[in-house]
Amino acid sequence: MSRARLDAALEGNLERFMEEELVVMKDGVTIGVRDTGNQLKALLREDVVSSGLGRRLSRTWRSESYPKSGASLGAATIVFTNAPELVRAFDEGAIIRASTKRFLAIPTDAAPKLGVGRKKLSPETFPEHVHGKLRFVYRPGKTSLLVVDNQRERKGKRGGYALSKNKRALRTGYGLVTVPMFILVPQVRLRRRLNVGAISRTVSGNMARNIDAAIDMATRRRRRK
Repeated sequence: MSRARLDAALEGNLERFMEEELVVMKDGVTIGVRDTGNQLKALLREDVVSSGLGRRLSRTWRSESYPKSGASLGAATIVFTNAPELVRAFDEGAIIRASTKRFLAIPTDAAPKLGVGRKKLSPETFPEHVHGKLRFVYRPGKTSLLVVDNQRERKGKRGGYALSKNKRALRTGYGLVTVPMFILVPQVRLRRRLNVGAISRTVSGNMARNIDAAIDMATRRRRRK
């Protein structure tokens, strides 16, 4: 509060002036805190996208501000993710091991994008009606594979591979290839790709500045009335 405004208040209605100042403070704190939460959510979403993890995961970052309506000196904003385990894994780094099986099956670039019924691709959902049965290939000292035999490369935009139905080719093997569809590994290490802590600390440090800016704006609006 400036000295000129305080003098004006003393010459007028001090009680009314203080009530108006309280309203301005409540508005400023509420807006400043909410803006800080929105900034944090936006930067965390941007961090996910820039790390190459996609917009779907980025949209799991949400924020909720309190109070839901009106203004308060005790305003608060919570920023959270609906995928905490996945975000934590990429924020801290993690080792993923096969839980019930010996290997983790990682699709190769040659594998179809989706499994049967448009489900997530796995050895269980692999479309064998298109490619044939998966065959296990053990390679001592190297990663083992799941492959499909008798594949013919598709032409055109569709690309990829499909099981040949040509009887002569199946008999002679001419023009047919064996294609690895899954790489089998006992575990994989996720490298750290997110910066949740650093971003949160930086944005939180700006909260006081955001509140001051919101109070100044609320004061200017009230003066114009």
